[in-house]
Amino acid sequence: MKKIFLFIYIAISALSAQELNLAECIAKAIKTHPDIQRFALRAESGKIGVDVARADYLPQVQFNAEYDPAKTYALPANGVFNAINSDGWQTGVTLNQKIWDFSKTTSNIKAREFGEEALRFTLEDAKALLAYKVKLQYELMVLQEKAIKVRLKDLRSKEELLKQAEALVKLGMKTNADATRFLSSVYIAKDNLAIARASFAKAKTILSLYVNEPIGTDVQLQDAIFQSDWREEDERSVLQNSRALNSLKKNISESELSYKSVKASHYGSLDAIASYSHQDALNEYDSTLVGITLTIPLYSGGRTSALTQQALVDKQSAELEYDSKELLIKEEFESLLIDLNRCEQTILAKRSQLQAANQTKILLNARYKEGLSTYIEVLDAAALSLDAELGLLQARYEKSGAIHRLEYLQGKII
Repeated sequence: MKKIFLFIYIAISALSAQELNLAECIAKAIKTHPDIQRFALRAESGKIGVDVARADYLPQVQFNAEYDPAKTYALPANGVFNAINSDGWQTGVTLNQKIWDFSKTTSNIKAREFGEEALRFTLEDAKALLAYKVKLQYELMVLQEKAIKVRLKDLRSKEELLKQAEALVKLGMKTNADATRFLSSVYIAKDNLAIARASFAKAKTILSLYVNEPIGTDVQLQDAIFQSDWREEDERSVLQNSRALNSLKKNISESELSYKSVKASHYGSLDAIASYSHQDALNEYDSTLVGITLTIPLYSGGRTSALTQQALVDKQSAELEYDSKELLIKEEFESLLIDLNRCEQTILAKRSQLQAANQTKILLNARYKEGLSTYIEVLDAAALSLDAELGLLQARYEKSGAIHRLEYLQGKII
């Protein structure tokens, strides 16, 4: 009956434990992280900026009213001007419609559209970067959880060796140096276990901040996350799919059109104007106006020329920023491929080392009981086995991290 109740308790505990899914963590982080919300607002601001630019090609209607409680009117009579003081008021409506401004407004609208697209790509790049960070923290939790199990197993092994050495000392088969050295190794194993638990707690705390919700101590993690593989992609594909590069490319187009728009402002604009007003000042009458106006700036204190030069500098700066980012991505891509190859070699080496070290450890432990090997050999074998097992976990984590970074460079979120 006790075994049945114990089994039921374990089953209920397993069901009640919090399951942490990587995809859900990424979704929660993207939904709640302030950086994503900030970039989303910037993208929305870019969309509004397009509407603002388009408004310049729509009719502009203005209503005006004026009331003068005291105003002097000069009236001619028999060659003499007579001044009369009286009040007066007028109201009117004016409509302006842009006809042609040498593509200034058109270029400005297209520039704002490219700017909006650039902000959208920036938002997607921010999402991909956040997803990359969440993946690293999630897999760091998995790494530290497995490291805790390895450290715990190592501690139990060292404690068994200590008991064995103490028993052999009592039988006179070993010296006190054996027991003392194994006791020291137990304390070292306990310290390393505490470090692994602290590292797990740190990773869990950071991930909880990303997902904006607490993560329980009995959380269950996916064990298969280190099994992700990199689908071989060439450098051109990475550059084409990079959200950051696409954003900078749109910035170049935006700066080119902004330069064209500012340059077109030298030529002025042709506008249609229509107005209607009613005036009541000594005499009451209505007036209407329909016409076309041509405005050509002759001198603006150097403002227009300075704005043109500034737009040209911004255009050149955007092109150089794109070239610089492209160079960095190429450099990082090649470096990550080298890291992937190195991690593959390390994983193969650590697996072989772990297999050999475990066999050696079993053999030396048996020889130690028979007095055919020393405690130094036993501890060295245990250290090699521990190093190989932890090194294998670290290599798999580094490989997975490199793959996730390559996925980020391509703008992938999951």
